[in-house]
Amino acid sequence: MADNISALVKDGELQKSTASSMSLSKDKAAGPGSLDKDAFLQLLVAQMKYQDPMEPTDNTEYISQLATFSELEEMQNLSSTMSFQRAGSFIGQEVICKVTNAQTGNTEYAQGIVDYVVYEGNKAYLSIDESLYSVDDVYQVIDPEYSKAYNLGKKFVSALGTLPSLNDLTLSYDEAISTLRQTYNEMDSYQRSFISEDALSLLVSYENKIKELKLAAGEEGIPAGE
Repeated sequence: MADNISALVKDGELQKSTASSMSLSKDKAAGPGSLDKDAFLQLLVAQMKYQDPMEPTDNTEYISQLATFSELEEMQNLSSTMSFQRAGSFIGQEVICKVTNAQTGNTEYAQGIVDYVVYEGNKAYLSIDESLYSVDDVYQVIDPEYSKAYNLGKKFVSALGTLPSLNDLTLSYDEAISTLRQTYNEMDSYQRSFISEDALSLLVSYENKIKELKLAAGEEGIPAGE
């Protein structure tokens, strides 16, 4: 695979992308401590060039080093292939990436849906909210059902929090409260598990208060929710 190939296409043209600074810093930091095939070959050539002519290196040793070089190359190619396949499997999934800020040294997290994958050299990067993260930065893959239930529960509690206190409640909030009840009734048992008992009790209290207000206004009462 050629270098600097991007999977992103905009306006009919193939775009190049640059990985986020944190991911790139992480990849570069790993460089000095690891020996890639090019560095290995350079060392082998240097060894041959500067060997003692009076005591030349045995050919058997060169053959052994070349064999080691071939094994290293095959392992790196296999590793890159597996990395690319792994990166491709994340497209469309919600993940959490864990990275270390090169400037502060603090651990930071990025969460979002993987839109596409970018390949730069032998590295694969995931695009999350228009920022790129190394596939090696993936810390956790979020289950779609969990994400849906969590977000639904979060919106429910947030909407409940926008209502006034029971003493300040008026009939103008009848529709909002009915919508919250409908939302809860349409949840499955797993999604309902993300709604606390306190939140559900508060919803019932609002429903009972609306019923009282309607009775006081001479309207027909509506049974409180479940």
